[in-house]
Amino acid sequence: MSAIENFNSIFPKGDKASPDYFTGTAWVNILVPKDETGNYAIGNVVFEPGCRNNWHKHPAGQILLVTGGNGYYQEKGKPARLLSTGDVVVIPSHIEHWHGAACDSSLTHIVITNNTKQGAVEWLAPVSDEEYSSCQPAGLKPKRLNLTEAAIRNHEELFPNHKSSLQKTDPELIEFFDNFAFDEVIGHGDLDTRTRVMMIIASTIAGQALSEYKVMLGGALNVGVTPVEIKEILYQSVPYVGIAKVLDFIHATNEILQSRGIELPLQGQSTTTPENRREKGLEVQRQIFGETIDKMNNESPKNQIHIQNYLSANCFGDYYTRNGLDIKTRELLTLSMLIALGGTEPQMKGHIQGNVNVGNNKATLLSVITQLLPYIGYPRILNALRCLNEVVPE
Repeated sequence: MSAIENFNSIFPKGDKASPDYFTGTAWVNILVPKDETGNYAIGNVVFEPGCRNNWHKHPAGQILLVTGGNGYYQEKGKPARLLSTGDVVVIPSHIEHWHGAACDSSLTHIVITNNTKQGAVEWLAPVSDEEYSSCQPAGLKPKRLNLTEAAIRNHEELFPNHKSSLQKTDPELIEFFDNFAFDEVIGHGDLDTRTRVMMIIASTIAGQALSEYKVMLGGALNVGVTPVEIKEILYQSVPYVGIAKVLDFIHATNEILQSRGIELPLQGQSTTTPENRREKGLEVQRQIFGETIDKMNNESPKNQIHIQNYLSANCFGDYYTRNGLDIKTRELLTLSMLIALGGTEPQMKGHIQGNVNVGNNKATLLSVITQLLPYIGYPRILNALRCLNEVVPE
């Protein structure tokens, strides 16, 4: 998440600016459209730390009114000028320049732009990292990240043209995390990208990591995980995580899907009825766990048998029987959730055996555990490894 999320701007941020004309993320809110004669327009621009626009010119000039943060204004061939709240910049016509935020601060300014028959702005080349760095105090110059080719490639697959604001505020963390999560870890196992991301999404729901979930959801959609698959992951998390902890993830998902033009609700995937849900759920349980299910039901105390019935009818009859995901994928997702939840070793062992019963071998389970490591940490991963080795010895 960007530091700009907590920045108090006078006006709403508006829409994201085009990456064709900005390095980093900026938001533009047109406050006053150009008037009836087409002479001028007024807008509010918010830059995240390190963001700047391209070199450009205004045929009829422009005025900047800085309302928050710190940044820079530079004309071609001249030293950069430091900008702070309250500064005013009058930009002459046809002067090549750029402006943007400092690497350790956001910047907000109002722009008053005159229009001509030739338009209001002529965009030129991006401001290079070297040009931008030359403006920063020595101790704040952005660090050039030493990322491996594989880390860059795998990150771009999920998040094309995205640069985290943490690259500017926490470059050392991003460097070793990205090299680890997007190169070293991905290099182990044979999970395809879609499956890997679905398992990570499931773990973020169980781990209550909403911010990371939203980021990974965008990446999942970028690599072809369908809206139906996303919804099925969410729905299946309900019996394992609880609706109270899943509700915010459902609302966030709906917002992201609708922002991409996906109409809701999606086509229904339920295959059971109130009359047959327990019977159908029992069939799935037997497919996954074999005779263990009948033994558990037979040995359950009479005052607790209703919980076993709920498992059959609700957890498996309502959720596992749905279309949209196959049983092998659902079992991997459940295991991912149980690992991320922590303290679920008995259930984890049961679902490790269940995974094996439906065709997910130890190599696949080890791949899933490995891919979750950067997102849920070593303690829960080591617990999962112990359970895996107890159920499926080497």
